[in-house]
Amino acid sequence: MEYRDIKDRIVLSTLPNIPFDGWSLKALRQGAEAEGFDRDAAERAFPGGPIEAVAHFVDMANRLMEADMEEAETESLRLHERVRLAILLRLERWSHEREAIRRGMALMSLPGNLVLSAKASYTAIDSIWRVAGDTSVDFSFYTKRAELAAIYAATLLVWLDDTSEDMEITRSFLDRRLAEALRLRKARVKVEEKLSALPNPLEMVSRPLDMAKSFRMR
Repeated sequence: MEYRDIKDRIVLSTLPNIPFDGWSLKALRQGAEAEGFDRDAAERAFPGGPIEAVAHFVDMANRLMEADMEEAETESLRLHERVRLAILLRLERWSHEREAIRRGMALMSLPGNLVLSAKASYTAIDSIWRVAGDTSVDFSFYTKRAELAAIYAATLLVWLDDTSEDMEITRSFLDRRLAEALRLRKARVKVEEKLSALPNPLEMVSRPLDMAKSFRMR
């Protein structure tokens, strides 16, 4: 059995304990014992403590989202529609673990955990873009991820308190945010196209200087 699989099993078995004991060593030990491991297996699997277990939970969520997207029908979807689907599949899978996620976010937000939190957040956003089929390698690689990070964080907060049927409130909120981001991106492209069509002011300045220089040489 791969060590990652052991970590997966411990985390999954720990999730039911989180509402009662939080992301704690006690909860992780109970999760390890529920899988048939000795209670010290939790500390061997996560020597960094509960925060390391939360980071592994994020990694596991990334992997499972990617697997769910592979099984979904996405060929006819545009890029932003695949992004939407990836986010919804991710949230749907953990719809019964909202409290564990809420407490994990609270733990991640502590000052001492901000570096690990930023890394975990980046891997989640990058995973969504990659599984959606984004292949950008230019500056938009970073701007897209920054935009989606804001959208996903806001959507996650809405989802945590969403009691509507089939996550209707969350779906509507996500759709509005994605539509807004798409409109802004299209507007930005149009502005950039118009600006690129204008004369370069530096060239306009340099031409008279070049002409004067040429005249003096005569």
